[in-house]
Amino acid sequence: MACTTHVASNGSRCDACKKARHLQGTPADFDAMHTPVSSLRRPNVTDGVQPGVSQFSLARVAPDVRQEMLYGLQQRDAAGINLVPQRVRHLVARLPSGLDSLLSLGEDFVSGLPAATAGVLNGILLHVRGAVHGVIDFRPVRQQWLRELLKEYGRTARPCVLDLRQTVYAAAIASAALAHRPDGEVPERLSMADMNSVVDMFRITKRPEDGHDYSTSHRSRRRALLRSWHTFLEFARQAGMMDHVPGGFALNPRFHSIAAVEVSEDDIGRAVPEHVIAQLDEHIALLGTSTAYAGGGWTAADFARMYQVVYTVLRDTGRRPGEVTSLRRDCLEWLDGKPTLIYDNHKRRRHGRRLPVSVSTAQSIEAWQRELDRLPAVPACTQWLFPSPGQRNRPRRGHLTSAQFCNRIFRDWVDERIPDIVDERLNDDGDPLSYDRTQIVPYGFRHAYAQRHADAGTRPDVLRELMDHRSLDVTMGYYKVSLSRKQEAVRTVAALAVDRDGESRGFGDPLAYEVESVGVPYGGCTEPSNVKAGGGHCRIRFQCAGCDFYRPDPSYLPALERQIADLRADKEAASAMEAADWVVRNLDDQIRAYSKSAIEMRRKLDAMPAEERAVVESASRELRKARSAAAFIPVQTLTTRSPQ
Repeated sequence: MACTTHVASNGSRCDACKKARHLQGTPADFDAMHTPVSSLRRPNVTDGVQPGVSQFSLARVAPDVRQEMLYGLQQRDAAGINLVPQRVRHLVARLPSGLDSLLSLGEDFVSGLPAATAGVLNGILLHVRGAVHGVIDFRPVRQQWLRELLKEYGRTARPCVLDLRQTVYAAAIASAALAHRPDGEVPERLSMADMNSVVDMFRITKRPEDGHDYSTSHRSRRRALLRSWHTFLEFARQAGMMDHVPGGFALNPRFHSIAAVEVSEDDIGRAVPEHVIAQLDEHIALLGTSTAYAGGGWTAADFARMYQVVYTVLRDTGRRPGEVTSLRRDCLEWLDGKPTLIYDNHKRRRHGRRLPVSVSTAQSIEAWQRELDRLPAVPACTQWLFPSPGQRNRPRRGHLTSAQFCNRIFRDWVDERIPDIVDERLNDDGDPLSYDRTQIVPYGFRHAYAQRHADAGTRPDVLRELMDHRSLDVTMGYYKVSLSRKQEAVRTVAALAVDRDGESRGFGDPLAYEVESVGVPYGGCTEPSNVKAGGGHCRIRFQCAGCDFYRPDPSYLPALERQIADLRADKEAASAMEAADWVVRNLDDQIRAYSKSAIEMRRKLDAMPAEERAVVESASRELRKARSAAAFIPVQTLTTRSPQ
């Protein structure tokens, strides 16, 4: 018979059943054999309302207190915190009569409650205080008329404290702009020109103290603040609070907007470098050891193993953290002997997406699936690959959350557990510099995945499918190289260019490399007419190995090797077709000529010190990425020119 007493968490027992089990010597079949005696104490009946075992009543409390409790409980429920009606009943029964607000309760009252009941009250108070408490400083708004307008807006619209604080901050930015306008203190004389100055103040992208660009997040926040300013003006105008201000002092969405910030690969928090990933892999055994949490038959080592598999999938698949932590147990599928990952793209609400993955990644997932079969099943979490460690407190969540992994487990691993993470750069003494650990974030593995494909020459349309992007413009961001990085790459490889015979023909400086040559499929070309035509005026149809203007450099080595392999395949086909001798001879000559250039460049690279060779290879990848982006022009972006 099931016990009817409500308990605080899944899988636990009431006090009476715990005592009976202890007296019987904790038999394994206790739950199946025990006949419980309900020890439930019914709360006092008020106004004819008698709650059931899973209910509670707020009928006896004042209306304002009732609203505060409902708001706090709703916020806790939205956060996935388990609601125990018995604790709410205990709290209601102990509230002082005539209480007008939960905020009037003193510390003595809270400390006198049982720990579980006090926890519920403190959780409710946290949300109630956040909704109604806070200090708003109107002093940064210099103009008195604007200050009074903001105060009236707060009294009339009654926004929450956080929204009002953001509106005041936006008004302070506008106030700074109006302070430099001749009529800033006289609202009756304001015009469109004054609003233009206000919007220009929101658009400022450089810090005044040093002239450096604001961060991407700061610029995005400026867009949000401009929206708050717009909302405030619109409400004040409609409520009649700005009848004395000319209609020209208004925002025009067509002209008064801030473009979305274009996130480039050089922004903070982007790709985790490959040399850093290699160092993380060396210390993967330390991941998850920051907590000794154990529960539901799982040991701390079991949870640590789960976190390590989460990291492996993040690193290898380029999926967002939330897409990995919400993988289902049957997320792996084999098609024609090749593994495919099935996941949900929560950001774009596209479910059941498929991604080809490596065999090693699939083997890691399968090993964890077998380990899950061995471990005790977690209630309400059996369908998830990574069950939630706190499933008793968050039964509806089911799976591990990205916040728990990213903000706690991963952050502690990177910041505290790994002893040294070094950069590729060296200090003045020749020792490696420490890498900035704050730049290592789980989302950076997604960018690293995309960057690996872009560097390897994966076509943008293919990479778009792999990343599950809707817009090709987003994918093309991984192929862009900033001007400074490209110049540095050119400076590195320009001096290593050779001619068709493999002799050194390096360029004296990056400018000469850019101006005197043009990129063609298998290397650089210095023939003047072809350079002028941007590489589209080759008179010998790109048989570069036979041209004295041919100048390949190490960044073209993969293209050269592919061309040699293609020529050999063409030669085999020509021989099988019994083509004319001069056709086969021409292919042989091209193979020898291209091979000579490739062999000479390989020889020079092998003769370099390891550190210098790594720099050249990195620079070569940057230039290949830049050429890939320049060579791919999406059809959707092409426009037709008007006859006029």
